[in-house]
Amino acid sequence: MHSVNAAVTGLTALPSTATAMASVKAMSRFLHNEAVPLAALIEPAQEAIRAAVAQSASPQVLVLHDWSTLCPGRANSDRMRASKGADLGYHLGTALVVDAADGQPLGPMELRLRTAEAVHTTRPGAPAIPSGHINELLGAMAESRRWNLGCTPVHIVDREGDSLHHYREWHGAHHRFVVRADAIRVVRFQGQEIALGDLAKRPDWPFQNVAEANGSALRVATADGAGRVQVAEVSVVLHRGSQQLVDGRRVYRPGEPLPLRLVISRVVTDDGTTATTWLLLTNLPSEVPAATVAQWYAWRWRIESYHKLLKTAGQNVERWEQTTGEAIAKRLVLAAMACLVVWHLQRDPRPEAAGLRRILIRLSGRLMKHKVESTAPALLAGLEKLLALDDLQQDCDLNDVLAMARNLLPQLFRSG
Repeated sequence: MHSVNAAVTGLTALPSTATAMASVKAMSRFLHNEAVPLAALIEPAQEAIRAAVAQSASPQVLVLHDWSTLCPGRANSDRMRASKGADLGYHLGTALVVDAADGQPLGPMELRLRTAEAVHTTRPGAPAIPSGHINELLGAMAESRRWNLGCTPVHIVDREGDSLHHYREWHGAHHRFVVRADAIRVVRFQGQEIALGDLAKRPDWPFQNVAEANGSALRVATADGAGRVQVAEVSVVLHRGSQQLVDGRRVYRPGEPLPLRLVISRVVTDDGTTATTWLLLTNLPSEVPAATVAQWYAWRWRIESYHKLLKTAGQNVERWEQTTGEAIAKRLVLAAMACLVVWHLQRDPRPEAAGLRRILIRLSGRLMKHKVESTAPALLAGLEKLLALDDLQQDCDLNDVLAMARNLLPQLFRSG
């Protein structure tokens, strides 16, 4: 499903295809076929994810929620205002499943593409267009219980999910969550009101390093620098009422006090500077250590990488030529399965899998950072070339092809 430029409207044509136009027409008919619903299209990926979750050593599984703006080059009639600027496009919502034991992405169990006219979703039964992104989450959390993953879903959400009304809603429905809260969020701590940002600045918190499986300190990179992850924990109560949208008007409503755990996670650089601080609110039981909560949130970056893989680093979704949001949504499901394939190859511990990864990296022509064995974009690029070679050898003898190339282009090909 790889697309390399705006002229490629469908599947990149393999050598056995009669013409590139035949591939384009076939893809167009498939994406506009009403007999191919999104809920059925994603089933192979969901089955592969369930099989991978069954092999995990953790009794929990992480479900990362995030949204990405897609601005296709075509002036599709169902585009919406995609940002605060003048950009028109779509909003892609994703529920990405990640192994809670090692942070490896396993694949998206749900995709939602919001257009000006509808929400095209892989969930059976199309929901009404919600008033905002955060209002999509309760339905997605409820759906996660029907995924039959065999373990407890823990929902990880960035600051967009910091909403008092929704905290109460999710907790009341018995969903487990970890949400990055805003520093101005006011809570009750030891009988007094205080903003989370002021609470986190108190000098007496006993911060501890988060350790990796091998015992070394966990290190992560942020926009402000790389460093060690440290955590501290305290109990707080969300006691205030909340603003809710009723018939288009914001109405203040009181709510029951909600006790939560506050995990203060910070990244400290080698010179002792705090590069960044995360204020994490969670209703996970105390049996889940604060260090684990911080580690799980640090893995939230996996969904950012997934959206990057769909956009600039692999699938180039914004240069697709489909003319409707529904067709783009179907193609997104197929692109997601390509991502799933390389993710599962990345986590395969067998020696032959490591050998295949080295071959794909070599075919991709990509450079890796020091001590990085592989990346999903590079594996995806190498896999496309390998599939083309496999398809070519069905009709041609590769030795004959190389002999012709050495004869006609001797300056480019080595002899022998």
